[in-house]
Amino acid sequence: MKSTSPTGSDTYLLWLVGVGFFMQTLDTTIVNTALPAMARSLGESPLRMQSVVVAYALTMAMLIPASGWLADRLGTRRVYLSAIALFALGSLLCALSQTLPQLVASRVVQGLGGALLLPVGRLAVMRQVPREQFLAAMSFVAIPGMVGPLVGPTLGGWLVQVASWHWIFLINVPVALAGWFATVRHMPEGRGQPAGRFDLGGYLMLAFGMVAISLALDGLSDLGLRQATVLVLMIFGLASLAAYWLHAMRQPEPLFAPTLFHVPTLSIGLIGNLFARLGSSCMPFLIPLLLQVSLGYAPFDAGLMMVPVAAAGMMSKQLATTLVRWAGYRKVLVANTALVGLAMASFAVTAPALPVWLRVLQLALFGAVNSLQFTVMNTVTLKDLSAAQASSGNSLLSMVQMLAMSMGVAAASAVLAAFYGYFDASGAQRTLDAFHATFATMGLITVASAGIFWQLAPDIERDAGPHRPVEAGGAQP
Repeated sequence: MKSTSPTGSDTYLLWLVGVGFFMQTLDTTIVNTALPAMARSLGESPLRMQSVVVAYALTMAMLIPASGWLADRLGTRRVYLSAIALFALGSLLCALSQTLPQLVASRVVQGLGGALLLPVGRLAVMRQVPREQFLAAMSFVAIPGMVGPLVGPTLGGWLVQVASWHWIFLINVPVALAGWFATVRHMPEGRGQPAGRFDLGGYLMLAFGMVAISLALDGLSDLGLRQATVLVLMIFGLASLAAYWLHAMRQPEPLFAPTLFHVPTLSIGLIGNLFARLGSSCMPFLIPLLLQVSLGYAPFDAGLMMVPVAAAGMMSKQLATTLVRWAGYRKVLVANTALVGLAMASFAVTAPALPVWLRVLQLALFGAVNSLQFTVMNTVTLKDLSAAQASSGNSLLSMVQMLAMSMGVAAASAVLAAFYGYFDASGAQRTLDAFHATFATMGLITVASAGIFWQLAPDIERDAGPHRPVEAGGAQP
């Protein structure tokens, strides 16, 4: 690290937080390649395994709003140790699960730990590292998090083939133990200002709304809920979110102050993040399923095919600053959102006979435009916040990202189940047709979200200040 970066004991803290970020991002991707093997082991259909992904992402979305208050109340070291313990316990319970409900419940425990790892770790760095070194410190911490999606699918596929799916969770345990001892030794206690009163009522409304809407979507494909129950859940979820909004306007210290939405870029960025990610967040779930269930790939080979997505994504991030300076936020986001949707829809024409080089190119192109989308969306959402709003705005963005991931996977699974019931073909062709229609549908949803970014001011780039890509808290798939 350069001389402007933290040194000495601070470096140990950065490595510690970086490894926690790696564990979190690794676990969001390593599971996807192993889902068909889990389904066979648990006696389930591989097309009905989305709840394993949804449970983890939804739990993280629920707990993120409380992470800052918990760290202020209990201290960053104590909360970080608790996060590691919950993550390790959840991983062990996942490996011991004998049924799908047990596995989903274990993923909830794992998600409780995962939700705290990066926000609390970032807070520890913020309090320990001098302000002028904070950007360099967080850039250092972000590198391990980018490696997680690169190795996760391949590692998951390899472990499934050489051992069993249980090992994708068991490998977390020794890493967590090492992290525990390193935290005790190198992370300061980190108590901030005395924590104010926690907005428990608002938190419960917000959490219930997120859970009800996600369960309604998941119920369309997996839980066997009748249409009336799904409708009731959806109405209750929307009502709970509306109640939270009204509550926040009267509450002196709400979880997320309504004044945040007086910043136009934040409002548009959050809504755009939700709907754009609603489509694209399902791809890490759908692509490994397509490769294994319909195209006959082995788990390891399916994992290798995800490497071009992550590798192209890492390289495309370097283009974000140049493109925004050249064309501005609005044009870049409108055009790139449409490209992401079209790239997703292109999987509707994939077939077993498609040459491997062409499939790799297709995956790399999707990875490039999708990663560029995340970087520019995150940047435009947070760039105009004041110092007092930054922490709350970043937590809100992280929550929206994880919520969109859970809802995107649930929605894609519902669409996949609906098309599977619609087509009359038999066997593998019926499944492939359902995948094709699902990719086209989710791609169109993403294209439609381009209209949200059109609401950005045309001249926003002229008063944006220095363009610096922003990576929000570890929510990227």
